[in-house]
Amino acid sequence: MANRTVKDAHSIKGTNPQYLVEKIIRSRIYESKYWKEECFALSAELLVDKAMELRYIGGTYGGNIKPSPFLCLILKMLQIQPEKDIIIEFIKNEDFKYVRALGAMYMRLTGDSLDIYKYLEPLYNDYRKIRRQNREGEFYLSHVDEFVDELLHEERVVDIILPRLQKRQVLEETEQLEPRVSALDDDVDEAESSSEDEMEVQESRRSPDRHRSGRHRSNSPRRRRSRSRSPIRRRSRSPRRRSVSPRRERSRRSPRRHRSRSRERRHRSRSPGHRHRDRDDDHHRSNRHRSRSPDEHRHQKTSHKSSRHSRSDKDRDDSKRGHKEADDIQAMNELRASLGMGPLK
Repeated sequence: MANRTVKDAHSIKGTNPQYLVEKIIRSRIYESKYWKEECFALSAELLVDKAMELRYIGGTYGGNIKPSPFLCLILKMLQIQPEKDIIIEFIKNEDFKYVRALGAMYMRLTGDSLDIYKYLEPLYNDYRKIRRQNREGEFYLSHVDEFVDELLHEERVVDIILPRLQKRQVLEETEQLEPRVSALDDDVDEAESSSEDEMEVQESRRSPDRHRSGRHRSNSPRRRRSRSRSPIRRRSRSPRRRSVSPRRERSRRSPRRHRSRSRERRHRSRSPGHRHRDRDDDHHRSNRHRSRSPDEHRHQKTSHKSSRHSRSDKDRDDSKRGHKEADDIQAMNELRASLGMGPLK
């Protein structure tokens, strides 16, 4: 007797209101402890107090398919079938968000399409957080507007199959509903208008600058002259030193260090007398090369060449003279031998 629907209840969708919940889930609810202890002999007035005690939204959970208190109260509302004004008050209640969710769920199950769109769409503006329970019994956070969106678009919510809902487009074409106006449309329009105003201001700022810059460039002969003269001036300037990375500087300095170290070792190995001689020789060579100009070097080279040629000519003349003297001495010795005289010494 306790699980039967009220006698004065009206059929919904052509059937008993409790049949909107599947039989397996319905039997699990009847066997649950919450249904037997808390939902026994509940009236519409006492149902409000139980709805205010709700702390989360959920369907069935666990391996034994245990029903949540939210699901038990939905079945109890289908059983006693409260008046429509009470359900509307549930939906409009802003103090208790779970009472609002309970009324929205019952309206989605029992109301017609016009009432569902009329009373549930304003709940899109409710962004309060709600606690929900999944089938594993774990809790997670959601929002009221997300729950309402599921009621309007999903086929199954909290393990209850929702009745078919007529599309809003069809109701708008038949002029039964007015086009829906979102609260975000005003913000979007304001953002677009502000962005357009900013773009116009930026363009107005840029356009006179462009005209002025174009006039000054076209009418100023000094700039033309400076442009034509700029490459010549750049050429006349001293070349800029290239920035050398520290690694290259180290690589350049390193061989000099090694050379200087090797020279120092060589100088250390030598005697002090050799050091002074080498220094004097190096100093004398450097002074010799520094003091002479390129013309002097050329004159020196030519003088060296002429001296070489003169020496070679002298040697040739001396050799010729020696041959002539030897020939004369040999001729004189032959005459002396023919006369019976001794040879010349």
